[in-house]
Amino acid sequence: MTHFRIAEAATLLGVSDDTVRRWVDSGLLRAGWDSAGRRLIDGADLAARAVQNARTPDDPGAGTSSARNRFVGLVTAITADTVIAQVELQCGPHRVVSLMSSEAVRELGLHVGALAVAVVKATTVVVETPDTRR
Repeated sequence: MTHFRIAEAATLLGVSDDTVRRWVDSGLLRAGWDSAGRRLIDGADLAARAVQNARTPDDPGAGTSSARNRFVGLVTAITADTVIAQVELQCGPHRVVSLMSSEAVRELGLHVGALAVAVVKATTVVVETPDTRR
């Protein structure tokens, strides 16, 4: 079973060490102790908390679609020339970048600060883990 120290858990959740300690003290996260007297958070409990914290705003255009990966966020940057554009969105803790035609940017009315939904339909998702064999 995987366990994380308070500082590691805080980094993974994007919160302060004190926030993780408060969650442990209030029972929102369970913690045990290692042989050195440090608090340890169970990896499964940490993963569940990460899912709870990652709630995104309601999708304003949610309808029927085969795409399951929808990220609601704000447009943070647009770099465009006459043909192609790069649009960046901040969707909760995730930065999503899309390449599209400059015409599509204009037709969608995209601008910095606009609400948008990134819809991802991929046939391949690569998952990596840290190299712990060292």
